[in-house]
Amino acid sequence: MKSIKYYLLTLCLGVSIQAFSQYTEVINSNRPGVSRSAFSVGTNVAQLEVGPYIIKEEHSPLRYEVSGFGIDFAARYGLLFEELEINLEGTYQKDTFTDHRSSIAVEDSRSNFKNFTIGAKYLLYDPLKNAGEDKPNLYSYHANRAFKWNSLIPAVAVYAGANFDTKNNPYTAPDVEGFSPKVAIMTQNNFAGGWVFVMNLIKDRIGSDYSDFQYILTLTHSFSPKWVVFGEAHGIKSDFYADNLFRFGGAYLLGKDLQLDTALTLNTKDTPSVFSVNFGASYRLDFHKDREMEITN
Repeated sequence: MKSIKYYLLTLCLGVSIQAFSQYTEVINSNRPGVSRSAFSVGTNVAQLEVGPYIIKEEHSPLRYEVSGFGIDFAARYGLLFEELEINLEGTYQKDTFTDHRSSIAVEDSRSNFKNFTIGAKYLLYDPLKNAGEDKPNLYSYHANRAFKWNSLIPAVAVYAGANFDTKNNPYTAPDVEGFSPKVAIMTQNNFAGGWVFVMNLIKDRIGSDYSDFQYILTLTHSFSPKWVVFGEAHGIKSDFYADNLFRFGGAYLLGKDLQLDTALTLNTKDTPSVFSVNFGASYRLDFHKDREMEITN
């Protein structure tokens, strides 16, 4: 109904409308999955996303296990243009590595950043930017919820960033140290009925002998204004570590600027097996102001 009211108001006034904006009235978080939306948070919006988690890994052939906890975080800010976002992302973990290869188990306490990255994302193409050409049907509610073929065309964003890895980090490959580039392509399809599909293609730690390629596929469904569920497939391929992770969970909108979420992560192998549970929150400081532009009839 909101889109119909906005369209009617535009027709009646015909004077000015807000310029196209990626800003939304409620918080737009990348959580609870690990994929990244193609859209920014909006200019002059600062957003913090955090998620404490517990982790359990067991490697049967090498006879070791890892047990601990950590936190992943992201700070996002919409800068200069609606299409541009700068962000800082990272994951810090503290665990106990237990080696069972001898008769007496050997434990090693570890802690460090698994990743720490600063970067920028820019929206190259948004099919909704010209949504005015696909005007709503004022006489049919069902027509507005029907499948539209143009929804198969995704929004597309590009990302470039720099990792920083410390020396002798237990969570990274032996030759990974200092700064290394990271690039990504992010797409997003918004379908009728509250379905959203996000795809990320990532090339990480470029230039090292253990540079990895990752893909993330996330399907999200909003079945009420406050509740959302998701499923995600995350593939990682490198000479240091390879895996196929699966995540399931949901989020609850506590207020227009605050979201709570939880997710479960697991895989299907034992080299190592992975089991993780996290609980997270996203909060934004909203200083956004829409620009106005004149429309001539």
